[in-house]
Amino acid sequence: MPHHSSPQLHRCLAALVVVTALALTGCTSADSGVAVTTERATTGASTDPLERPLYVDPDSSPARQVRAWATDPARAGDRALIARIAAQPMGVWLTNDADGPRRAARVSRAADRRGQTPVFVAYNIPGRDCGLYSAGGAADGDRYRRWVTRVAAAIGRRPAIVVLEPDAASQAAAGACGGQQASVRLGLLRDAVRILGAGPNTRVYLDAGNADWMPPRRMAPALRRAGIAQADGFAVNVSNFETTAASTAYGERLSRLVGGKRFVIDTSRNGNGPYADGTSEDWCNPPGRALGSAPTTDTGRRLVDAHLWVKIPGESDGTCRGGPPAGTWWPEYALGLISAAESRP
Repeated sequence: MPHHSSPQLHRCLAALVVVTALALTGCTSADSGVAVTTERATTGASTDPLERPLYVDPDSSPARQVRAWATDPARAGDRALIARIAAQPMGVWLTNDADGPRRAARVSRAADRRGQTPVFVAYNIPGRDCGLYSAGGAADGDRYRRWVTRVAAAIGRRPAIVVLEPDAASQAAAGACGGQQASVRLGLLRDAVRILGAGPNTRVYLDAGNADWMPPRRMAPALRRAGIAQADGFAVNVSNFETTAASTAYGERLSRLVGGKRFVIDTSRNGNGPYADGTSEDWCNPPGRALGSAPTTDTGRRLVDAHLWVKIPGESDGTCRGGPPAGTWWPEYALGLISAAESRP
């Protein structure tokens, strides 16, 4: 069933919007009369990524939209809605050779100054998305390993969470991607787990698909070959819409098959659960979906390390249902997600 927000969550979101709006408009606490926490990290703060607040990126797509609409009175209401998304910690996607390591360094430094944990999404595997909507990735395995090494060096000793290569292990388990051998892809994932996991304060979660895609008994062997034993755990429901309850049940079944590993759940767009229209692309910009529960490391479930917004709500899944290319900010879709969340009882 959909995971509904509590009144306490709405109060927290409102407070976050105030703080975010101040940051986005350049106001200070003196300007507004509102007490705002400074950016200074607490001396002696824990270096465990899960014991720090999650990082809110002031340069996320929704944050840039809030700034872009700042001088447009006609979009004041829409701006306030998008600001509620911008106030949340979300995944920072590292998607190409040139910018990925630089972005990892910049964001991890900014987060560490605030005593916060960034959530990175490493998404540059060769043959990414089997050449479909999110096609791209490193040119070959050697370049991919070098890229992962540069990302790991950019993070260094700073606390971080890394969700590793959405869909890559699931596609290998499904025998997808045509001529690209599953063993090659799983070997690259295993190397990435080892390289990123060498960071003393980096938690690595291998992507493990979602509750409606790959049965746990088929997903588990792929995860084992991809290095799940050396990873901190796995991630489920990334960029998908399965409910938190279904994702938790799926993760718990899968955990039993991979040595009791813990996991994280992407709740960014699962407030109304999955969309079923009988097509093979019911995952791609489906209508009527809603924001899910806010990111937190306090999940109340022993095996669930965090609920995260891995996917940025409002970034397109691909050129389907009138959407722009995958990963492109689409404010109309973002507004639909938050409006649907608001309309839930």
